[in-house]
Amino acid sequence: MLVHCLLVVALAPAAGRLALAEENNGGRARWQVYSPAPAPKKHPCLENPPNMTENTGGEAGEVVHDYGGLECYVTGPRRSGGRAVILVSDYYGFRAPKLRKIADKVAYQLGCYVVVPDLLFGDPYTDDPARPFEEWIKTHSPVEAAENTKPLIAALKKDGTSTVGVGGYCWGGKVAVEISKTEETKARSYVPLKSLGVHHLVKIFPDAPHGFACRYNATDPFAVKTAEEARADMVKWFDKYLKIMKR
Repeated sequence: MLVHCLLVVALAPAAGRLALAEENNGGRARWQVYSPAPAPKKHPCLENPPNMTENTGGEAGEVVHDYGGLECYVTGPRRSGGRAVILVSDYYGFRAPKLRKIADKVAYQLGCYVVVPDLLFGDPYTDDPARPFEEWIKTHSPVEAAENTKPLIAALKKDGTSTVGVGGYCWGGKVAVEISKTEETKARSYVPLKSLGVHHLVKIFPDAPHGFACRYNATDPFAVKTAEEARADMVKWFDKYLKIMKR
């Protein structure tokens, strides 16, 4: 079985400023340095959140409520020569419009069945101040999510799929890496996983923000170009290794 892992992390340095103030004290001027109160640190993976109401031109697929015990967005031909791809979402979940549009395009370009499972079980991260990310993530382990993917893979195989590729974005990339560690899985990774003894490809996109591959600004030509390039690389990777693993 083929596993494809896509993990993209972009970090931006924090900026700080110093303020100078003049204080009169008994006719004497004295300079003091003030440092502004530090702003709450935001997890880098939460920057550039997706627009959950964005109109991407409609969806080619549909939502099924129980596929391997999971609610899933599915798209592409169900019978596609024994090949299927699972795309795992980031923290914001499987309902993100751009993620579903990517799934539609991958299904069309590969001519295969693509499944986007809800491995967050209806509980994506929502930037709710009452539930900080540090608390939310405690109940959303990528290791557990990888275990929850196994029944889905079994359901795909039961339906005639012989080769399954798995890709993910951010948190979903971690899930894909965890799946690649299982004994019954052979991994083909998009991130450097030399320690696992797998094939890998590393590609750096300069000046691209975190989430650029699935949370890009559709009105920004640079953002669109880098996102399309990343998707094209992923499709080529799947196309190559899904064929190899099928042999």
